Amino acid sequence: MDRVSVRYAAIGDSFTEGVGDEQPDGSVRGWADLVAVGLAREEAVQYVNLAVRGRLLAPIVSGQLETALALDPPPTLVTFNGGGNDMLRPRTDVAELVALTTRAVRRCLDAGVRLVLLSGADPSDQLPFGRTIRRRGEELTARVAELAAANDIPLVDVFHDTEIRRQHYWSADRLHLNATGHERVAGLVLAALDGAPAPQPNDSPPQVARGLAAEARYYWQHVLPWVNRRLRGRSSGDTLDAKHPVWTVIEQAGV
Repeated sequence: MDRVSVRYAAIGDSFTEGVGDEQPDGSVRGWADLVAVGLAREEAVQYVNLAVRGRLLAPIVSGQLETALALDPPPTLVTFNGGGNDMLRPRTDVAELVALTTRAVRRCLDAGVRLVLLSGADPSDQLPFGRTIRRRGEELTARVAELAAANDIPLVDVFHDTEIRRQHYWSADRLHLNATGHERVAGLVLAALDGAPAPQPNDSPPQVARGLAAEARYYWQHVLPWVNRRLRGRSSGDTLDAKHPVWTVIEQAGV
């Protein structure tokens, strides 16, 4: 392990865990896994992913971030995203989300860890109450962009990536990205790390209008179960642990 100079820790919620990019064995992959593989183009990389679906921003900062910084050896790179689940709640204090993100930035800077901030993809075109979600997301992203600029930290602004709003980047629940969407985010992150321009989009299939039957099926299969969990105070990640909680070596590509 001494030969590995890049130790990458990913923290966050379902966006960073990789929900929507399900593999044949039932596990999830996601953009952070793809970033780890991309970083291994030059040398082997150590990787942990502490993200868990459903997590609010406060436990991401107080739990996942502190766990990452306490790893032995410590990370050299952290990607940080959170707040999406907070914005789905009836009441959201964006100022508190900014304060929590500021705390995370200061912890990483004090620890001498390279930090990359991400804003999550914007699902609001496809969701009930989408206008409210977009308004909250716009406010949070703008405030985080100011924070990133003030501390000379890169922000991968997925929220304003217009390409990723197209239907074919999203899973059936319209809330999580699919494999193609996660590949798009991985490309954006790797470009930011390399100081390169954002990747060009692939050819996109046309948007498809959804009929009444498709909408009814969507509400029955995805919206109502989500509402039921909220009413019971449950989260889809309540019984889950991080998928990569200890350092895993991603070997150099081709080695």
